[in-house]
Amino acid sequence: MYFLISIWGTGRKEYSAIKYVVYTLFGSAMMLAGILCLYFTTGSLSMVEIAQTGLASFTAVMPVAAIFLLLFIGFAVKLPVFPLHTWLPDAHTDAPTAVSVVLAGALLKMGGYGMIRLCVTVFPQVAHSYAPILVALAVVSVLYGAAVTMRQTDLKRLIAYSSISHMGYVLLGIFALSQVSLTGAALQMFSHGFITGLLFAMAGLVMHNVDERDLRKLGGLARQMPIIAVIFSIGGLAALGLPTTSGFAAEFLVFVGSFSSTAVAGIQIYTILAVLGIVITAGYILWMLQRIFYGPPLEKYDGVKDADILERAYMFIFVAVIMLVGIYPAILTDIIKLGILPVV
Repeated sequence: MYFLISIWGTGRKEYSAIKYVVYTLFGSAMMLAGILCLYFTTGSLSMVEIAQTGLASFTAVMPVAAIFLLLFIGFAVKLPVFPLHTWLPDAHTDAPTAVSVVLAGALLKMGGYGMIRLCVTVFPQVAHSYAPILVALAVVSVLYGAAVTMRQTDLKRLIAYSSISHMGYVLLGIFALSQVSLTGAALQMFSHGFITGLLFAMAGLVMHNVDERDLRKLGGLARQMPIIAVIFSIGGLAALGLPTTSGFAAEFLVFVGSFSSTAVAGIQIYTILAVLGIVITAGYILWMLQRIFYGPPLEKYDGVKDADILERAYMFIFVAVIMLVGIYPAILTDIIKLGILPVV
């Protein structure tokens, strides 16, 4: 990933690539330290064996809570979670479009997956103890990410910051520690990959076709790019959680699961605060779409091209998945529950 950003990126690509490496190496070092401590405590690297036996039956080489925190910090960098998030906007802003799609679609999800598989499954008691703090951190990530996104004028940077807010919903779902919320968190990771991947792909097409990424200098492109305008709008509406999209299904499960959870006292207040993030999300998504596609057309953009047949093909795949999961989420949730049930 370093070479993809530093060689084929734009802007401050070397700075962004080095920052990405420093942060991810720090996160990897925390994870490695936690895994080694876990091994020296249990003599095993099998997550199933450790979870079934229970850490209480072993003499830990260091406090179990410290091992949990090492692993959590490592995964929080990957997710990313506030305040360990600052590598993400720079990496997305200066990376090629294809790299941004991969970052959003795959890399970020490793953090959430690790939290579920290790932090929650192997350390259930510690996870319950720290749940109030981590749920509060999730809400901060949701609101901070959404508020900072409102201030962005760079198209790719706006989409990048929105990921911080959406990953806050994942963290909320994980540490609400209910079956429904964990299912929602897993679905949110899947959904975010397709929705944000689509947004970055559409942003890349707009930037390539008009050679501009400053939202203040765009406008009226719906006439020249009707297909891109429609698909970009679908991706944006899915990001703000419009019903019949996968974004709605995932966030609904997270909110219902966290609101009804008994793991954290007063979690209903945290859930209501997190819901406010959707209101802010609607603000910046609708503003972004209005700035790009609507308003009076600009003469300098006359003659710009719309999506070609190949670009329309991959747009269709993204939109089909987003709509299918939104209309019939059981196609994934039934599978996700099989993995979540042993955890809760």
